[in-house]
Amino acid sequence: MKFAPLQNDRMIKALLRLPTDTTPVWIMRQAGRYLPEYREIRKKAGGFLDLCKNKELACEVTLQPLRRFDLDAAILFSDILTIPDAMGLGLYFSEGDGPKFERPVRCERDVDQLGVPDPSETLRYVTDAVTLIRQELNGKVPLIGFSGSPWTLATYTVEGGSSKDYRYVKGMLYENPAAMHRLLDKLAQSVVLYLNAQIEAGAQAVMIFDTWGGVLSPEAYLEFSLKYMQQIVSQLKRNHDGQRIPVTLFTKGGAQWIEATADTGCDAIGLDWTININEARQRVGNKVALQGNLDPCTLYALPDTIRTAVKKILADFGSGPGHVFNLGHGIHPSINPDHLKVVVDTVHEYGYKIRQ
Repeated sequence: MKFAPLQNDRMIKALLRLPTDTTPVWIMRQAGRYLPEYREIRKKAGGFLDLCKNKELACEVTLQPLRRFDLDAAILFSDILTIPDAMGLGLYFSEGDGPKFERPVRCERDVDQLGVPDPSETLRYVTDAVTLIRQELNGKVPLIGFSGSPWTLATYTVEGGSSKDYRYVKGMLYENPAAMHRLLDKLAQSVVLYLNAQIEAGAQAVMIFDTWGGVLSPEAYLEFSLKYMQQIVSQLKRNHDGQRIPVTLFTKGGAQWIEATADTGCDAIGLDWTININEARQRVGNKVALQGNLDPCTLYALPDTIRTAVKKILADFGSGPGHVFNLGHGIHPSINPDHLKVVVDTVHEYGYKIRQ
């Protein structure tokens, strides 16, 4: 399918460490509950999963933040748990408790019974949404596709939902590492197929979210998380329709491993707010671009405080290519949308000055 030419390529250029006129910016969870128009659509959909699986509504909420803010990218509205849902684990969302699975993976037999889902069948609603969003964007900004990392998907599927102590997933990791590796390998195969399908459907960049990698010990992170993200990176389509497809890896709590992450072959590393971006830049050199890394809670402050915090990150990164501004994690549901506008406008205004 032919899509309109890309008009604003700042983000793609920055991820590939090419010069840009100003710093590009997009926000994790930019389509979400902090927007009243999103809450209205979600209510209309009847439930979060219903919203994710309706391509027209998923497209609408993907585009909503672009009507309010001068963002440099759209990100597919979906959920990181689409893959284990497609594996038949019975994903559902409990009000106030987040995602849960009816059939968690707790033993070797459970792992062995899992299949690798075909995205053209069980995940077709996602790729259909990607294509529709890309059409509706009409070249305005690039579209980011995404997936959860194998370790993060394993955490949810083994725990059966969110966890505070990671009793079951870490129990399997230490007690039966062979079973954990088989689970992670199946999830990695699934992520490769899933992200490549998104790229074929129209995603112009992809990102892997390792939400729970930071709960691992240094040795366990390298063996049970980063190893599988590197496996995915090596098998992704890096060029499509004559365009380079940048890949970003993000581990919440992963600052101690950024050198190893930069060696995976990814194009960019997403940073949370626990590391100074100048330090991160010195540590990874010219290997990768950096994305981040404003503390999301900064947006609870007054506009002048927000502007000061944004400018500091831009100044800390300094001039030169390779910075995509973002929060260090997703925007909180109770944030005032006007405060996000302050972030976006300050990034563009000050980013322009430091690049001249």
